[in-house]
Amino acid sequence: MSALPETLPVTPPRTGWALPAGVTIGVLLILTAIFWPTFLSMEEVWARSETFAHGYLIVPISIWLIWRKRDELARIRPRTDLRGLFLLAAAGVGWLLADAGSVNVVAQFAFIAMLIAAVWTLLGAAFVRAAFFPLMFLFFAVPMGEFLIQPLMGVTADFTVSMLQATGIPVYREGTFFSIPSGDWSVVEGCSGLRYLIASVTLGVLYAYLTYRSWKRRVLFSVAAMIVPVFANSGRAFMIVMIAHLSDMKLALGVDHYIYGWVFFGIVMLLLFWIGGFWREDGQAEPGSPQPVAPTAVTGTAAAPRPILPAALLALGVAGLWPLYAHWLESRPLPDMPALQIEAAGGWQPAETFTTWVPHWIGADRQLRRAYAQAGHQVLLEMNYYATQRQGAELVNSQNYMIRQKDPAWSNVDESIVSVQIGGSARQVRQARMRGSNGQRLLVWQWNLIDQRPVVNDYLAKLILALDRVRLARDDGLSVLIATPYQNTDIHTATATLARFAADMEPGMARSLDQVDGP
Repeated sequence: MSALPETLPVTPPRTGWALPAGVTIGVLLILTAIFWPTFLSMEEVWARSETFAHGYLIVPISIWLIWRKRDELARIRPRTDLRGLFLLAAAGVGWLLADAGSVNVVAQFAFIAMLIAAVWTLLGAAFVRAAFFPLMFLFFAVPMGEFLIQPLMGVTADFTVSMLQATGIPVYREGTFFSIPSGDWSVVEGCSGLRYLIASVTLGVLYAYLTYRSWKRRVLFSVAAMIVPVFANSGRAFMIVMIAHLSDMKLALGVDHYIYGWVFFGIVMLLLFWIGGFWREDGQAEPGSPQPVAPTAVTGTAAAPRPILPAALLALGVAGLWPLYAHWLESRPLPDMPALQIEAAGGWQPAETFTTWVPHWIGADRQLRRAYAQAGHQVLLEMNYYATQRQGAELVNSQNYMIRQKDPAWSNVDESIVSVQIGGSARQVRQARMRGSNGQRLLVWQWNLIDQRPVVNDYLAKLILALDRVRLARDDGLSVLIATPYQNTDIHTATATLARFAADMEPGMARSLDQVDGP
C-alpha cells in the first residue's frame, strides 16, 4: 500500500448549482425566443456579410471562456440579485426606442444587454464580476461598424495620395477618386478596411484576454489592434497602387488586388501578435481570482439562498413588456395622406428634367420629383415622405443614399455636412458633388423635415422619430433633396441657386406636411 499524501487536493464545492444553472439557461433561451426577430436580424447579417461572419463563433467562444473558469465560478454561491432588473428594464427601454426607430444595431445591443442583465438577476453580481469578459464578449456578436466605412475610406484616400505625392508621382484627386499618369483609381467600400478592422479588434481583444493578466496590458494591446489595421489597410492600398503603377497596370488588378491585400494584412497582423507575445502573462493567476480553500462545515449562520423561480418570472415579465408594446404600435393603421403637392413660388416654374441622376431613397409612402427653372437657373427637387417609421420604410436608412457604389453613370466625389445660408439664417445640410459619365456635374443638398424643423444629423433624426412613435405622437418625416448643375470653377453660383430655391420653396414644403392626418 502506498502512503497517503499529507494534504488532499482541494476540490471546489459544486453543490447548489444545478437548479440556478438550469433556470438561467432556460430564461436565456426564452428571452431569445421572445426577441427572435432581433436575434434573426443579427444572423441574417452574419450569413450575407463576410465582414461579420465571425458572429457565428461569438456565443460558442463565450461559452468556452466560461467553461475555462468553471472551477473558479463553482466556488461562487449563486444568489439572485434583483438589482439586475433595473439594467434589464433600461435595456428594454433602449430596445423599444431602437425598434420604434428601426435601428437594428441598437436593438441588438439592447438584446445582448438584457441577456447579461438576466444572468445578473438570477446568479448574482459575484458571478457577473467573475465572468465579466466572457459575458461582455457577447457584444461582438452585434454586426456593428458600417458607420465607419466613409471615414475609413477618407483615411485610406488621404494616406494613399500623400504617399504617392511623397514618391514624386503627380496626383489629381477629387474626393475618393484620384488619377495618376498610369491610370485612374477610386477608394470604394471594399477599400475602407472595415473587414480588416472588425477581424483585428475581435481577435485582438480575445488574444489580449487570454495572453495577459494585467488590465493595463489588455487595454494597450486592444487599442493597438484598433490602430494597426487602419494603417495596415492604408499601406495595403498604397502598395497595390504602386505595384500596378510600376507594372504598367498589369499587376495588382482583379484577383491579384485582393490576394496582395490579404497577404499584406495577414503579415502585419501576425507581426502584431508575435510582438505582443513578448509580454505574455498567461502562466500567471488571474488578479483578484479567489484562491482554493479547504471545504468547511456549513454552519447555521449561512445566509439562505433567495428563491430563483420568482426572480426568473420577474425577469421574463420585465423583458416581455417591451415587445408587447412594440407589437401594438406596429398594428396601428397608417395615417391618411393625399399625394405630395407643392406650389411654385419666388418665380420658379416647372421645367423639363435636365439630368438622369436619381437618388436612391427606398420605402417612401409618397414621392415627388420635379424640375424647376428661374432666370436660366435649373433645380431638381425630390421629396420622399414617410408617414410612419417601420422596417423598410424609414426616413433615415442605410439604403438611402445619393448613388450606389460603382454606378456606371454617376459618381459621388464628395459628401459632407456643411453650413449654408438659407433665407438669411445659417443651416446645416448634407452636401454632395455628383459627377456624371456624360460630363455633367451636380451640387446636391439634402435635409429632413421632422416636426416641421430641418434635421440633418441621422442619429438625432432617429432619436426624435423613435420618441415620437413611442409616445404616440406623429412620427412622420420628409426627406428633401435639391440639385443644380455646376461647372468646376463655378460652385459658388450653384450654392447661391440652391439657397435661393430652398428659401422660396420651403414654406410650401412645410405646408405639404400639414395635409397629413395624425395617427
